[in-house]
Amino acid sequence: MTEQAALDVHYMARALELARKGLYSTHPNPRVGCVIVREGRIVGEGWHARAGEPHAEVHALRQAGELARGATAYVTLEPCSHQGRTPPCADALIEAGLTRVVAAMQDPNPEVSGRGLLRLMNAGIGVQCGVLESEARALNKGFLKRMETGLPYVRVKMAMSLDGRTAMASGESQWITGPEARSAVQRLRAQSSVVLSGADTVLADKARLTVRPDELGLDAELTALAAARAPLRVLIDGRLRVPLDAPFFQAGSALVVTCAAASA
Repeated sequence: MTEQAALDVHYMARALELARKGLYSTHPNPRVGCVIVREGRIVGEGWHARAGEPHAEVHALRQAGELARGATAYVTLEPCSHQGRTPPCADALIEAGLTRVVAAMQDPNPEVSGRGLLRLMNAGIGVQCGVLESEARALNKGFLKRMETGLPYVRVKMAMSLDGRTAMASGESQWITGPEARSAVQRLRAQSSVVLSGADTVLADKARLTVRPDELGLDAELTALAAARAPLRVLIDGRLRVPLDAPFFQAGSALVVTCAAASA
């Protein structure tokens, strides 16, 4: 690995670290981080926090100011080239006078899909793509699955004891997992768009399917972001057995999926 390649990996790793701050808040947007480097020094950093708010590149450019001119930007996803709720980031990088942009991966969004990198190249900016790509893809599994296949990324939570049981025969046991596992599940729940369960589980566990901030094990900033964006709670209840006074419904709004059969 050349010295420049090693530096690219180093700064992209920092951009990925920043992008992870958005794990609990960017939905439906991808998690993106950006680092701007000039003469071997980081002069600007940013990450995307919420949909509709400035993207990572814009935050980093604001922090860098005039020091962005002649600098290199490391961004975990190809800069956008289309006008959405925010202006194109590719244009912002061009206007700031950067000379090089390193992207971890191309954006599979059909509205971008290489156009951002092409716009940068046409403006005379040096472009490289593919640095720590596998790490960048792992950060946005849901976004990538949706963009590349049109299907959602689904996680299934299952737990059982060493003897293959999921609960005591009497039904008395509330959990068979420890605090660390429950905290990990809460973090996965907070990262999700939807939390879905069936009527049997909701009735047996008196489940709410909410995110419990005190069990996330995150710092104050990330806990606040996670608490502010609750996933949609969905109950599959074909016979409407869960009563309206159940903890699930008392926890707030939710979507119930049921069915109606024609009478014989």
